Amino acid sequence: MIFIMKPGASDTEIQHVVERIEKKGLSPHVSKGTERTIIGARGDEQKLAELPLAAIPGVERVIPVLKPYRLASREVAPSGTAVSVGGVKIGAGHFMMCAGPCTVESLPVLAETARLVRAAGAQALRGGAFKPRTSPYAFQGLGEDGLKFLREVGDAEGLPVVTEVRDLRHVELVARYADCLQVGARNMQNFDLLLELGRVRKPVLLKRGLSATIKELLMSAEYILAEGNHEVILCERGIRTFETATRGTLDISAVAVLKAESHLPVMVDPSHAAGRADLVESLTLAAVAAGADGIIVEVHPCPEEAVCDGEQALLPAKFTEMMKKVKAIRKVVA
Repeated sequence: MIFIMKPGASDTEIQHVVERIEKKGLSPHVSKGTERTIIGARGDEQKLAELPLAAIPGVERVIPVLKPYRLASREVAPSGTAVSVGGVKIGAGHFMMCAGPCTVESLPVLAETARLVRAAGAQALRGGAFKPRTSPYAFQGLGEDGLKFLREVGDAEGLPVVTEVRDLRHVELVARYADCLQVGARNMQNFDLLLELGRVRKPVLLKRGLSATIKELLMSAEYILAEGNHEVILCERGIRTFETATRGTLDISAVAVLKAESHLPVMVDPSHAAGRADLVESLTLAAVAAGADGIIVEVHPCPEEAVCDGEQALLPAKFTEMMKKVKAIRKVVA
């Protein structure tokens, strides 16, 4: 950690910073220039990180050397980390396509969708059993029945299951059926939920919040990692901006930044970003070209009859067509 002192900082102020550093068990190194003094702190800077260091008299600013997201940082695993979702790997050169309906409506619809997406090349099945909705009157999901359907269909088609957990009380229940537990955008900073998921030994798909910075996403991942669960997948799903042409603004740059900053796999959800089925393919291909480790996309055999988000769901034939293009781009960028 580096302390940059204000021009003209007194010897007393400089000595005070040195004493604060030593008190925390770090070694100070003072470098006096013609106009200002710089003080370096060698050691575990985390011991200083929680203090209001900029409030120390004479200090102009403080520059951390290490990232605050210590476990999520690329420095932990420079070559990247592969996470196994029910035997399917994602990250560190492995790509995973996860597809299925927005929500589990019925066993027949889910079974048909799973069969079609698997035939097209999907490696995992998505579907919501507990749905966080903007309106309390909207369909909230089938609950445990939906989880049972997911498990039954996933096993039948040989597809691992990815589904959302929205409540701290449901973690154990969802973990009983799912291969990967998804944290939705609205829960990205539900820290009690994140801590509980950190104690579960199953992969967690963590979606970026609607207005969250990349740093905030990584710090949320840190909550899970710090509790001992190292199987975390990051997901860019569109953020809230001034633009209204799409449901959200897909931050393609986030893929590149996250890959540079973190060793964790990065997925993209083009369905929720677009909010329109006709844009999903373009956003998917852009994400793959940018280096995403996986895509999670909504597919429905009859979108016009979908209970939830039918306007952004792909028809199986369109998904099949898109998968051919995804594979072609992967050959170039992988």
